[in-house]
Amino acid sequence: MKAVSRDGTMIAYDQVGTGVPVVIVGAALQGRASYQPLAEALAARFTVFNYDRRGRGDSGDTAPYAVEREIEDLAAVIVAAGGPAAVYGHSSGAGLVLHAAAHGLPIDKIVLHELPFDPDEDESATREEAARYRSLIEENRPGDAVELFLASAGMPPELVAHVRNDPAMVANAPTLLYDPFEIMSTDSRNGRTPAEQATAVTTEALVLAGTEGPPWMAVTARELADALPQGQLRVMPGQGHVVPPEVLAPVLIEFLMVSPRR
Repeated sequence: MKAVSRDGTMIAYDQVGTGVPVVIVGAALQGRASYQPLAEALAARFTVFNYDRRGRGDSGDTAPYAVEREIEDLAAVIVAAGGPAAVYGHSSGAGLVLHAAAHGLPIDKIVLHELPFDPDEDESATREEAARYRSLIEENRPGDAVELFLASAGMPPELVAHVRNDPAMVANAPTLLYDPFEIMSTDSRNGRTPAEQATAVTTEALVLAGTEGPPWMAVTARELADALPQGQLRVMPGQGHVVPPEVLAPVLIEFLMVSPRR
């Protein structure tokens, strides 16, 4: 199925299940296929809308890119869902969900799963890193861009060597210039940190983190939960950045099935 974003870009999505709508927003490089197992695990309780973000999979891409266009894409999916909807965002997808909630999209609840903001990261170094990705994409080396991203994220070398040749990953490589760099940039939040942005988000929110990730992710999760007016933190023991759907789905169901606080 397709939703039409404000600028005319076609956004592809799958719809499964029955119940109130929940939208899944994927991480950098990921298409909707990566989240299909999670969508199916939620489908017994919810109508799940699992979409390809702009420039990925079966969705279109219209230049020039701006974070606002991705917010409009999510808005189009929520309209297709009959909105308002609950929204789950993973990694830099959580960054997009925070943007969308701050912009006032019709969202009932949000789940921010390990939003990747390192408070100690140097902004100039981040810009240099983004320039490296841009060079690789412009030189038609998408596989190298995927490899650089996954290695930087701490993926084991033997797994990087395998995944860098995945056709879907390679096809999505140009979106690395959007996500994480544009989505997670300070400029996209007018110089604010995610926690500072979160203070104006009144939507009921669950912030998720695992015990096996980098310590700074746990710090960011705590700061977000504390800053959100209706935020709560849940730490998942023994879990890293990618959580199996059979572990993650019950956590989401528990939060999403509870009636909103008044």
